[in-house]
Amino acid sequence: MRTGIAYLPLHTGKVPQWLLDRMSKLAGLIVELMVGEYGREVLIEKLSDPFWFQALGCFLGFDWHSSGLTTTLCFAIKKGIRDREKEFGIFIAGGKGKYALSTPDEIK
Repeated sequence: MRTGIAYLPLHTGKVPQWLLDRMSKLAGLIVELMVGEYGREVLIEKLSDPFWFQALGCFLGFDWHSSGLTTTLCFAIKKGIRDREKEFGIFIAGGKGKYALSTPDEIK
């Protein structure tokens, strides 16, 4: 097993809106393709794999070492599949900051 240290800086600020819009559109297309080709279970399995999840975030335009990739990627997927959740059989609740407060209502 190889071990080592990675220095991951903590980034401040927000993802630029133009980048988030592009990430969301591409994330929605990836979800559509994966559910259509492999099924919802495979998509959930892949999203549960931390290496695959990180790679997806990078593919969508995030730097590999960016802090905040998890919450931003989840929001991009949530936004990308908006109004098609039932079609895909996947629902994403919650979010970052003030959006986290609406999680209980979204689950209902």
